[in-house]
This record gives sequence, C-alpha cells and structure tokens, in this order.
Amino acid sequence: MSESSLAELLRARGLRLTAQRQLILQAVLDLGHATPEQVHTAVREVAAGVNITTIYRTLELLERLGLVTHTHLSHGSPTYHAAGEDQHVHLVCRECGAIDEMEPELLRPLADRLAREQGFRVDIGHVSFFGLCGRCGNGEQQ
Repeated sequence: MSESSLAELLRARGLRLTAQRQLILQAVLDLGHATPEQVHTAVREVAAGVNITTIYRTLELLERLGLVTHTHLSHGSPTYHAAGEDQHVHLVCRECGAIDEMEPELLRPLADRLAREQGFRVDIGHVSFFGLCGRCGNGEQQ
C-alpha cells in the first residue's frame, strides 16, 4: 500500500498518518508472518523509541482498517500478515518453527460440510495445522 493510500484511508476514519503507523505496516508487509514482538524488533531498527504498547495498538488499528489480519500459530502472541493476501491455511512446524502456506481449496469440502450440517462457517484464514515439516520429519508421513 502506498503512503498516500494509507494516509487517505486513515483520514477517512478521522485519523492521521504517523511515521510509527507507516513503519509498523511496512514491517508486517516485509516480514510476511510476524508476531508483535518481531514487528517491534524490526521497527526499532529504524525508530528506537517505539514501544511494544504502540506496536500492539497500531496492529489492532491496522486490523480494524482491514490492512492486516492475525492468526494464532502458537500458544504465544498472534501472528499478523497482510490482509490483502489470498486466504491460506498455515502449516506450522513444531520442530523448526517454519510457517508454510497451503491453498484453502483442500479444506473446502470440509468447510462446506460443516456449513451444511452444522451451520458453522469456517474462517479458513485462521486455520493452522501443527506438525513436522518435510525437512524436520525427513519426509515421513505423520
């Protein structure tokens, strides 16, 4: 997202574009999948005075604006990524921590069945599978 587009979006909500907001959004975009702590580390390389509370509040704002979204890929902090990305399922390796993505079509039959039989709508963008990646599991089926 360009700086002017972000500024327009914020102004439309009665907010202003700050350097901190811009840095935090850019960090999420650059990192791909990042916890608030990882965003904080990246932002502090450019602006040492940005505290973790500002990171959390700005990530919440950016999510309300539809620019980022989060998922839970561990027991710790949520992981944020750009909302403009296509929905995807997260594959999280418990051994090395790698995060891979899978197309959501693989889950579509299950999501459709849950909707039909239970009236439950799956938010595929928040689905994560935990296990061992091919590198850590030596390609073995788990």
